[in-house]
Amino acid sequence: MKSFFSILFFLFFISFNAQNIYSKAYGNIQNPVVIFIHGGPSGNATLFEGTTAQQLADKGFYVIVYDRRGEGRSKDENATMTFNESFEDLKQLYNTYHIKKAHILAHSFGGIIGTLFTSRFPEKVKSLTLAGALFTQQETYDHILKQAKEHFRNDQVQLKEISDIESLDKNSAAYRKRCYETAGKLNFFDMPNPTPESETLRKEYKAGEFYKNNIRNVNSPIRFYQNERLNNLDNTSVLKEIKRKGIPLFAVYGKNDGIFSDKQLNDLQNMVGKDNFKLIDNCSHYLFVDQQDEFLQFIEQKLK
Repeated sequence: MKSFFSILFFLFFISFNAQNIYSKAYGNIQNPVVIFIHGGPSGNATLFEGTTAQQLADKGFYVIVYDRRGEGRSKDENATMTFNESFEDLKQLYNTYHIKKAHILAHSFGGIIGTLFTSRFPEKVKSLTLAGALFTQQETYDHILKQAKEHFRNDQVQLKEISDIESLDKNSAAYRKRCYETAGKLNFFDMPNPTPESETLRKEYKAGEFYKNNIRNVNSPIRFYQNERLNNLDNTSVLKEIKRKGIPLFAVYGKNDGIFSDKQLNDLQNMVGKDNFKLIDNCSHYLFVDQQDEFLQFIEQKLK
C-alpha cells in the first residue's frame, strides 16, 4: 500500500510540474517513433495532424504531434519562445511517451529547432528529416526580396516597400514578418496547380475540428526575438556535424516552394546526399498536403 501511494504521489508530482503541452500520438507504440515539429513562431501542428498524422501512422509508425509551449493549443502566457524552452518541450514528450530515441520530422521553422535539438541531444535522435524546413535563414530572406524586386520592378510602391524592409534590423521580428508577407504576395506558399486530392484535404481540414483549433499566438515571434539571441541562423555547419556523428539526414522539399533558392536546395542535396534528398513537383511549402502520397512514400522509404 505504501508503495502504491508513493507511485501515485510521484505521478502527481510529474503531472503538477510538467508544462501543459498539447500532444497526441497516432499508431502502434511498438512501431518506429516519429515526432513532428511544426513551423512558427506563431504556428501549430493542426494542419499536419488534421491531414497527415494518421496516414503516416498507417504506414507503420508511431506518430507524435504537439504544439510548442505558448503556441497553438499549448497556451502559456509565460512562455519565452527560446530554443532551450523548445528543447525542454521535446524532452517532456520523450518522458510522457517513454521514448528513448525518435525520428525527428521537422517542417519550416521547426527545421531550425529539430536541427539544433539533434545537435544538442544526438543520443535521442534516430534520424532528422527536413521537410520544407529552414536551414539558412538569411539566404531565404535575401532570396524572397530579390525575387520580389524582379517581380515588382515596375511598381514603385512595392519597390519602396522592399527597400524599407531591407533597412530593418535583420535580427528582428518585423524584418522576418515583412519578408514572409512579401513571399505571400508572390504566392510562394501556394501550390501551383492544386490537385483534386490536395483540394479535398484542405476542404476537410477547414471543415473539421482541427481548423477550429488553428490558434495563432501573434506575440510568439516578438517574444522569440526578444528572448532568443540565436535568431537568424545558418545551420550548414550544424547539419554537417550531425552527419559526421552518423545520424541519418533526409530532406524533402516542394519544387515550387518559393522561399528557397535553387542554390540553397542544391547545397542541401550535397549535404544530405542525392539518395536522401527529394524535390516534389507541383508542390510548395505545405508538401504533406500538396502532394501527400509522394511525401508519405518518401518518409516510409527512408525511415524504414
